[in-house]
Amino acid sequence: MALALNNLRPAKGSTHKKKRVGRGPGSGLGKTSGRGHKGQKSRSGYSRKIGFEGGQMPLQRRLPKRGFTNIFKTKWIEVSLGKLEESFNAGDRITPEVLHERSLIKKAKHDLVILGSGEITKALNVSAHRFTKSAKEKIEKAGGTATVIEKAPKALVKPSKSDENGKG
Repeated sequence: MALALNNLRPAKGSTHKKKRVGRGPGSGLGKTSGRGHKGQKSRSGYSRKIGFEGGQMPLQRRLPKRGFTNIFKTKWIEVSLGKLEESFNAGDRITPEVLHERSLIKKAKHDLVILGSGEITKALNVSAHRFTKSAKEKIEKAGGTATVIEKAPKALVKPSKSDENGKG
């Protein structure tokens, strides 16, 4: 018999009958519907928190905390010279914004670093926040320029209260 939409059936043994609870003592699941007598778990609407161990201190609280997150860590977006070689023509100006437009990097939000892996034969004008030593040498050897993007330093001095109120 050919398989068709009108004769599709689940594999034998893969489906089970729904358990009908609370339908009299003859069913074996009458009266309390297999929930036992009284208590929180017998009530409707009960749902246990993930990791709840009956009031015992849960495992995730018994284990010690370890490590920390460094909020000052600098995140770098890495791009290799080989990627630049295949994606750009000679004389092109390459910035993080251009790389983002061409979908070579996800966001121009983090700092860009150019890695020296791969070969470069075209003269490219690359602007990035950092270059590896080998990347800079290869770009300049091919006749291009490697310009470091300087970030403006953040203001360290807070304005005084008199400046905020508009009084000198």
